[in-house]
Amino acid sequence: MSGFYGVVSKNDCVKDVFYGTDYHSHLGTKRAGMVFIVPGKGFRRSIHTLENAYFRSKFEDELKEFAGFSGMGIISDTDPQPILFNSHLGRFAIVTVSRLVNIEDLERKILIKKRHFTENFEGNINPTEVIANIICEKENFIEGIQNVFENIKGSCSLMILTDDGIIAARDKLGRTPVVLGKKENSYAIAAETCSFPNTGFEIEYYLGPGEIVHVTADGYKQLKKPGEKMQICSFLWVYYGYPPSYYEGINVDECRYRCGACLARRDDVKADFVCGIPDSGVGHSIGYGNEKKIPNKRPYSKYTVTWPRSFLPSLQEQRDLVARMKLIPNKAVIEGKKMVFLDDSIVRGTQLKDNTNDMRKNGAAEIHMRIACPPLLYSCDFLNFTQSRSPMELAARRAVKELGGDVKDLGEFSDPDSEKYKMMVKKITEKLDLDSLLYQRLDDLVEAIGLPKEKLCTHCWDGSSYF
Repeated sequence: MSGFYGVVSKNDCVKDVFYGTDYHSHLGTKRAGMVFIVPGKGFRRSIHTLENAYFRSKFEDELKEFAGFSGMGIISDTDPQPILFNSHLGRFAIVTVSRLVNIEDLERKILIKKRHFTENFEGNINPTEVIANIICEKENFIEGIQNVFENIKGSCSLMILTDDGIIAARDKLGRTPVVLGKKENSYAIAAETCSFPNTGFEIEYYLGPGEIVHVTADGYKQLKKPGEKMQICSFLWVYYGYPPSYYEGINVDECRYRCGACLARRDDVKADFVCGIPDSGVGHSIGYGNEKKIPNKRPYSKYTVTWPRSFLPSLQEQRDLVARMKLIPNKAVIEGKKMVFLDDSIVRGTQLKDNTNDMRKNGAAEIHMRIACPPLLYSCDFLNFTQSRSPMELAARRAVKELGGDVKDLGEFSDPDSEKYKMMVKKITEKLDLDSLLYQRLDDLVEAIGLPKEKLCTHCWDGSSYF
C-alpha cells in the first residue's frame, strides 16, 4: 500500500525520519526513499530498491551524509519516491501514498499542455510526478492539492517538504490515514502510529478526509478543513495495519480481537485448539480463542531468519515458495487434532491450500478455516491491494464462475443469508480441502471496527464504494 513519515524539528531529525520510516516497512514492497533539507546545501535525496534487502540495511550507511531540521521518508509499494520539483511554487519534495486509476488520461492532459515527465517507473511515468504536475497547475499548494483531489480517480494522501516545513494532506475520502505526532521541539506526520512510540512521539491529531495542514517545529495550522464524507479502507484493521497502530482512534489489534470474537459467536464447531496464520491471523485467533475459551497453539512456527519477506522476489512463483518455506509445521501439535485456523482473508487461495496440505500431511484430524473478513469478490479500485490481479484470480470469483453465476451481478453472492453465497463458500471449501469454512459477515466486521458503515470502504466485498 505504501506508507510515509515526516518530521519537522528544532533539532537534527535524520534519525527520527530513518527509524520512523522503517516502521512503515510492512506497507511497502518495492522501493524506499528519504529526503532532507540539508543546511547550506538544499534538498538531498536517496532512493533504493527493497526487493533484495530491508530499509535499514539500505540506508544506514548513508545517514552520515544527511543532516537537517526537516525531512521525509517513504516506503513505496510502487514508484520510486521522493520526487524533487522546482516550479513557480518554489522548490519542494513530495511523497505520496496513492493509486491513480486514470493515470493514462492524466498523462495525456499534461502532455497536451506541452509539459514533460522526467521520472521513470518501470517504463511508465511516475504517479507521484503526475501528482506534482497537477499541483503545479495552480497558484498555491492548497489550490494545487485541491486540484489533485478533483482530477484523480483512486486515492492520494501526500506530504510536501518545503523550506517552511511540511504540508500534509489526507486523501479526499480518507481512504488512507495521516496522523500527527508531537514531542518536545518536534512534530511528525505518519501513516502508521506504530512509528511514534519508539521515536518519542505521541499521537496529537488525526487528519480528516481531504484535510490539509502546514506543520512546523512550533506546531501545525489547518489550511483546509476536512470533508464530511469518509471511505477509510477497512483492510487497514483486518490486514494492512501493524497491531499497535491506531486509525480514527481505533487500535488495530483490539479490532482484530473483536473480529475473532465475532466469528466465534457464530461458530458451533468443536475443536482442540485455535491458531492464527502468522502474522496477520494471530490477533484474530486470540479473539476467537478468548471468546470460545479454547487454547491458542502454534501448529506453525515462522522462520524469519533466512526467509524474511514473502513479497521480496519479483516472480509470483518465488513469492509462493518463500511464503511456504518460512512456515514450519509442528507435527507434535498437529497430529490427531481438530483445529480452527484464523486468517485475515482468502485472495487467490494458493497459500491457504499449501497450509491445508501441510496440516493433512502432519496428521490433522479436522481443519476448520475462519476468515476475518467477507469473501473478496471485487478488485480494489482505490489502493494497491487486489488491483494487480484479475478479478478472476480471486478465489470467490472463480467459485462464482464455476457455479455458473453472473459475474456482473454478484449481489446474492455477497449476501451471507442467500443460497448462492452458501454454494460459493461450499465450492471454496472443497477446493481448499477444508472440513469447514466460515467467513466474517460484513455487518459483524463493521461492528468490530466501530465506525459507521458509510465511513468505511468495503468495496472489495460488496462493490459499494465510490470515487
